[in-house]
Amino acid sequence: MVGDRGIVWKPEDGMQLYKEGYFGQPVGIRKPKTASFDKPLELSLIECVYLTEKRRLNVHRHNDDSILSVEDLLQLGSKWSDEFRDRYIVYSQLRERGYVVRPGLKFGTDFAVYERGPGKDHAPFLVHVIPQRKGVVPLDIVRAGRLATSVRKKFIIATVKETAEVAYYSFVWHRP
Repeated sequence: MVGDRGIVWKPEDGMQLYKEGYFGQPVGIRKPKTASFDKPLELSLIECVYLTEKRRLNVHRHNDDSILSVEDLLQLGSKWSDEFRDRYIVYSQLRERGYVVRPGLKFGTDFAVYERGPGKDHAPFLVHVIPQRKGVVPLDIVRAGRLATSVRKKFIIATVKETAEVAYYSFVWHRP
């Protein structure tokens, strides 16, 4: 761990993770064309939690090299964002359903969700996570509609209940 990022220093290990689910981003390569690269792989904290939970990754603390547990990583994420656990629940559920989940920052949302993967198809879905305790406000719905129509994607709002159950809401926009 370096800050809120995980670094896979051995390119061959990073290539394997990238190849098996488009996890992470090779350092210095904005849009990799293949899963073959000779750079370290940078993982988001959410990806680190998921891969640790799946026993595909051991995350070492940067300053003392101790191994971090899933709960340690979730606590670390909660320090960065109050909504980290909710985002992780949605991320994990989408991954379990077979989707490739990438950061949605360039779209102004939490996740861009692919059916096959970047470079193979375009992300048909954008997912924005809103904890149920906060509620969905009209501005969220307007934002969803404007963004979805401008990028031709289905915008989905995922709300996470206190029980960790996720409800997904999608809107169909039409012009009269």
